Amino acid sequence: MSHDHDDRPQLTAAQAAAVLNPPAGRNGGDLVVESLQGLGATTVFGLPGQHALGMFDALRRSSLRYVGLRVENNAGFAADAYGRITGEVAPLLLSTGPGALTSLAALQEAAAASAPVLAISSQIPTAGLGGGRHGYLHELRDQQASVRDIVKSVHTVRAASQIPSAIAAAWESALTAPHGPVWVEIPQDVLLAETTLPVVSAMDATPRELYPRPELTIAAAHLLSNAERPVIIAGGGVVRSDASGKLRALAEKIEAPVVTTFGGKGAFPWEHPLSLRSWLEDRHTTDFLEDADVLLVVGSGLGELSSNYHTFRPRGRVIQIEADAGKLESNHPALGIHSDAREALSDLLEAVERRQDAGAAERVVTVLEKVRARIDAQELTLEQQVLDAVREALPDGSPSFWDMTILAYWAWSAFDARRPNTMHSAQGAGGLGYGFPAAIGAASADPTTPVLAVSGDGGAMYSIAELATARQYDLPLTWLIVDDGGYGILREYMTGAFGETTGTELSRPDFVALAESFGVPALRTTPESLAADLGKALAAPGPSVVVLPALLRMFEPTHL
Repeated sequence: MSHDHDDRPQLTAAQAAAVLNPPAGRNGGDLVVESLQGLGATTVFGLPGQHALGMFDALRRSSLRYVGLRVENNAGFAADAYGRITGEVAPLLLSTGPGALTSLAALQEAAAASAPVLAISSQIPTAGLGGGRHGYLHELRDQQASVRDIVKSVHTVRAASQIPSAIAAAWESALTAPHGPVWVEIPQDVLLAETTLPVVSAMDATPRELYPRPELTIAAAHLLSNAERPVIIAGGGVVRSDASGKLRALAEKIEAPVVTTFGGKGAFPWEHPLSLRSWLEDRHTTDFLEDADVLLVVGSGLGELSSNYHTFRPRGRVIQIEADAGKLESNHPALGIHSDAREALSDLLEAVERRQDAGAAERVVTVLEKVRARIDAQELTLEQQVLDAVREALPDGSPSFWDMTILAYWAWSAFDARRPNTMHSAQGAGGLGYGFPAAIGAASADPTTPVLAVSGDGGAMYSIAELATARQYDLPLTWLIVDDGGYGILREYMTGAFGETTGTELSRPDFVALAESFGVPALRTTPESLAADLGKALAAPGPSVVVLPALLRMFEPTHL
């Protein structure tokens, strides 16, 4: 029985010689950073802690760039954004117990948004593993149990020689469609113990490709080719698999209108004649989607937001392309195709027949006019003025990161992302505090492009500490804080449901003075001067803060 060795990692002569004489003074932490380097990592995020010091000490013997944040959850948000922007694995180095647990909300967002975050946490010493009550600092009965419901896979190390394999397996898991966060934990004594193992030099963790089954492609192509009123819903999977070009080609070939989900912003050109944009929380759009005789859903599970709060009831045939098998037909019966969006769209594009539909663009215009009339009737000019000002100020290629705040809820529906993979929010898990630390992750990925973060005053308080991080690394990002004196969207929800509010009103700092105390330039603006002020801030080097005191309102929902 012969084996083909051609695809195995090969060592150079110099590397082979170094194997026999590994440098002195290395520990388990060195095996961690060497493994990350061998897999192609260049940047790591995190926050040191006592049990994790072996990893952090090893960083200074490596070429990895370390970006340290002030709160583990914020470090997780930064890694999430780095993974979304680059499509590469974002390593996140954490300590044990409280440090590990503080990252969980960020990892939930990474899971919901399919961001490839590789969390490597320390653990109590090996002797304490197994649930005994030894009283070690940070001891949990079962640390893994806290993360298992959130991440894609968990990998526990008990000896130094297991470190490279565990990290490689986690890396592959993070990058196998659907992308997602993974967890590796390594005991303190394993990280600190000296090692004579050879330097990790060649690693392979190539993710498995996820192709559609050919008989499903044929069936889907037949439905689409013979449809009378086909429509496409494009989700975040289109953006993550870099499939927006394939999506556009398919939509044009079968002349099908396209609506993008909030996670799929930018997957289809906003001004295209077939673009229904992103007005998913609007009954006119929902009616149009329900009227389709064939609905192609790509890279979306049609969850709460994408289904207008589960009021959407499709009457035609649904074809669902989804990399997460658990989301196939989870909300609607469909021809379910378990595949990466790019591979499935590529095969469909070849298999469908060209379809003529002179009325498709006209029907799109009709829907968008109805949506526009509904919004215009609500006298929400301030909100649209502010959103337009942000769009005017933001360069087309600049990524933006939106916290859970009223302006972001507007942006989901009404903001033209202009390019794929440039607009991101925390709408996957819906946690506060995402915008600014995520912008730090994106700015770390590409320090040549200005990045925008958008928060309300409530969400901003979650991440104020990271002004120090932005200043320390001199990152090119601008933070727009819309200050309405409280949790604005909760204020609306509670007033609507109960007639009064509880816990929504907040005292807050002078954000301009606070930013300046960190050495970050800041200014207070108005809706009229926002475009100019934001544009200047984005064009200036380094971090900046723009504060907009404004009470924004949400447009009326249609699902109630």
